[in-house]
Amino acid sequence: MIEANNLVRRYGDFAAVDDVSFTIAAGEVVGLLGHNGAGKTTIMKMLTGFLEPSAGTILVDGVDVFADSTAVQAQMGYLSESSPLYPELSVVDYLAYAADLRGLDPQSCVPEAIAATQLESKALDPIQTLSRGYKQRVGVAQAILHKPRFLILDEPSNGLDPTQTQHMRDLIRNLAQTATIILSTHIMQEVNAVCDRAIILRSGKLAVDERLAELQKTAGVRLRTAPEVDVAALMAPVSAVSGVHQVDDVQWSLTLAVEPEEGTAAIAQALVSAGAPIHALTPQVRDLETIFNEVSEVQHAA
Repeated sequence: MIEANNLVRRYGDFAAVDDVSFTIAAGEVVGLLGHNGAGKTTIMKMLTGFLEPSAGTILVDGVDVFADSTAVQAQMGYLSESSPLYPELSVVDYLAYAADLRGLDPQSCVPEAIAATQLESKALDPIQTLSRGYKQRVGVAQAILHKPRFLILDEPSNGLDPTQTQHMRDLIRNLAQTATIILSTHIMQEVNAVCDRAIILRSGKLAVDERLAELQKTAGVRLRTAPEVDVAALMAPVSAVSGVHQVDDVQWSLTLAVEPEEGTAAIAQALVSAGAPIHALTPQVRDLETIFNEVSEVQHAA
């Protein structure tokens, strides 16, 4: 659905985006992550056709964004971090205005967008009277009026309470049935909850582009045993274990050279054969926050 090739965006000598390439399949929900200044907003602006790259190309459904930006934007929905709403208008009037701008029939599309974002109770209220969370919902409603095939959501859960956040997650999952979605957020839980993949930028470069299932795959196990057990010596002949690190007197981190189930069984067998107690033997799973922090540490070290 989306193909970005060698994207570069310079401001003078500064490269906000530096040779970034990725592809996103139809129906995928991709989390776009990175610290402030990493290049996320610049990439989103280029994807929407708002900002032209200094080099590189972007194809959406085979169409070059800058060769025919109108055609691409017609099938695109966008929620900015701070939606440019008209505070004096009611919710329904604002959405009707947005529908008119897109050449849509407000009577058919506005009620559907209001229902999808659960704005029925606020439909006639002036936008200026709404809470931040409800304003965020209005922004999402305008982004989905035309049932876009490609949707960019910049911090969609910003300002939402836990119940509203859960509804936003459900809405994103429903939208993913018919749309390809890029979700930019600083909240790792949101990426874990709704995304298939994570793209992490670091100083304008692509640092990580991987499916969440692969990123978070178990790479080792944590063992807790008696302090007198020499785990390193016991694991030396076990081919399933590629690395041994002592965490403290009773805990060890073991890196596996095989699948977790096979590796855990081999470790347990070696310990039992040696008569060593097993107080705990659990998989070590890297969460997305850990991976993000690892990328950040590399940036700070540089």
